Amino acid sequence: MGMLEGKVAIITGAAQGMGEKHAIRFVKEGAKVVVTDIKDEPGQALADKLGPNAIYMHLDVTSEEQWAAVVAKTEEVFGPVTTLVNNAGYGKFLPMDMLTSADFERHIKINYIGIVNGMKAVIPSMRKAGNGSIINISSVDGVRGASTGSAYCGAKHAVEGLTKSAAVEYGKENIRVNCINPGIIKTPMSEADADPALIEFLKQMEKGIPLGRRAEPEEVSGPVVFLASDDSSYVSGTSIIVDGGYICHI
Repeated sequence: MGMLEGKVAIITGAAQGMGEKHAIRFVKEGAKVVVTDIKDEPGQALADKLGPNAIYMHLDVTSEEQWAAVVAKTEEVFGPVTTLVNNAGYGKFLPMDMLTSADFERHIKINYIGIVNGMKAVIPSMRKAGNGSIINISSVDGVRGASTGSAYCGAKHAVEGLTKSAAVEYGKENIRVNCINPGIIKTPMSEADADPALIEFLKQMEKGIPLGRRAEPEEVSGPVVFLASDDSSYVSGTSIIVDGGYICHI
């Protein structure tokens, strides 16, 4: 029996990278999973590969209407939502004076409002289930400052405050809210699809990792599964840093 037997999960940004690995691991552990993304072809391909315990739905996390549709479909196919993994994210890394107001707004819309929308959408469903675990994927940049990261860090710091406040507010309803704070992970966002400035920035950052390497996406999935499982039934309002020791070395 898997760690997530009986769980019904929505995972955002799940067509590739960390989200894809979380979806694969969740199904392996017995969960029913709704794979969501704005990249429909790889998202649908992943759901098809995962079999009858997964479906794909298009989701722009900034759209409240699309969130409502995803939750409604989840309940129709699998039942009330017990788990939400807010994994979708965006990052543009430049000195602050080179970023436009639109750049800052996009970070807030995707990395913060997108998470707010998801939490608001699933909480009524989690009430039906009688419990819930919301896992917000933040970043080490949510607990520190970073050169060229003013927009990204600002949005991720906001996620930390949101997580703690929601944990206090909904704990009485047996809904837990936590953060995962990854360091440098081998994902398209940080490698092949990244701009040259970000790639160089990450190379310099990697030199300070005590474990001496970037993480594979699968190495973040373990802590996510733990927070989704009943093994973490008394864990709420906290952040789990998954960074190879980087944050304690700077």
